[in-house]
Amino acid sequence: MRKLGGASVVAGALLAIGAGGITQQPRVAASSRSDFAFDGPMIQGAAVLGTAPALTSRINFSGQNVPVAADGRFLIAFDRDAGPSATIVATRVDGSEVRKTLTVQKRAWRIERLDTLPRIAQPSAEFERRRPIEMAQINAARAVNAASNGWRQRFMWPVTGRISGLFGSQRIYNGEPGSYHGGVDVARPSGTPILAPADGVVILAAASPFTLEGRLLMVDHGMGLHSAFLHLSRIDVKVGDVVRRGKTIGAIGMTGRATGPHLHWGMRWRDAKIDPLLVAGTMPATAD
Repeated sequence: MRKLGGASVVAGALLAIGAGGITQQPRVAASSRSDFAFDGPMIQGAAVLGTAPALTSRINFSGQNVPVAADGRFLIAFDRDAGPSATIVATRVDGSEVRKTLTVQKRAWRIERLDTLPRIAQPSAEFERRRPIEMAQINAARAVNAASNGWRQRFMWPVTGRISGLFGSQRIYNGEPGSYHGGVDVARPSGTPILAPADGVVILAAASPFTLEGRLLMVDHGMGLHSAFLHLSRIDVKVGDVVRRGKTIGAIGMTGRATGPHLHWGMRWRDAKIDPLLVAGTMPATAD
């Protein structure tokens, strides 16, 4: 796996993704727009900013109601395993509809086949006892709808360094698929500060390490868009704090299920897991 830096890219991972992640293109005024407009690639694992047709009262995307800001802006995303198409419908104040079918580009994921190894070991009794409590905390955090405009911003990388794990990669154990990797891993020494990639509200700051995630920090960027930062050595913020883009929020560690110090940065839009690399764009070059 090659390091992302400057113009270098992970071989075969992405197509036509700008260095700035989600881009914002010049837009026709919302008061005169007759159709949807979108900024960003329609591709598995992507988040896309949109502008609704004029006088839209509500939007439905693949069966989900999507909030629309006062200026007509909204956010949608495509899960890692999203199908080839999705339907979005805007209902205007007069009851008329604008319907559009979106074509979703399929990605080629990094798949590793391990035909001589079993999928996973049996979980311990301690894991079985603790995991439902941890998942209840995570699910409660995901249910929060914080007021933040971070979703509108150009996201930055919370830390720069060697990318040691790609979103969407997966292992097949003796024909049985394991869970795919739900984020991007960046390897750096323990104690390296991590920064908020965009404005948001802290919705979970684990008081003690979780079995898998270790010290887990979750930030709500608004409009259903969340970031999760795993394996931290420390957390510098608390639930309810408003964090600003570039603020130090914690430090890299190897707590939980980790074989070395690194940051696992995961992102979701509602239940859809999305690729932070598509949101933040190409990582800036680093000296190390």
